[in-house]
Amino acid sequence: MTLKQLIIIISIATAICWLTFVMVLFQVDPESGGLLGFGLFYASLFFSLLGSFFLLTFAVRRIFNKLELEYRVVATSFRQSFSFAVLIDLILFLQSKNLLTWWNLVFVILALTIIEFFFVSYKGSSY
Repeated sequence: MTLKQLIIIISIATAICWLTFVMVLFQVDPESGGLLGFGLFYASLFFSLLGSFFLLTFAVRRIFNKLELEYRVVATSFRQSFSFAVLIDLILFLQSKNLLTWWNLVFVILALTIIEFFFVSYKGSSY
């Protein structure tokens, strides 16, 4: 699969995910939807954010770092967009349960930062 095909497929999938999120947002009643309704909401939001952040971070990396290999740009962009999507989904989930406090937010950001540092240091030692 070429890079152009990958970007086209992810763009189409992201558009479909955003449409799905909008449909869930307007069609699913949170009071009667139960666990399935909340699961659909958070899953559709997560995949929408994942695709959007991937496309954004990939474009920024390609513009500012033209010499980096494409597969590394794709891998790094996906990993970081996954972290951003998890962060936003987790913040919204904690807020919905009235558990979002500043120390929980710091803990979540610190945990994601440690995971990112692990991947950066692991990548650096293997090459």
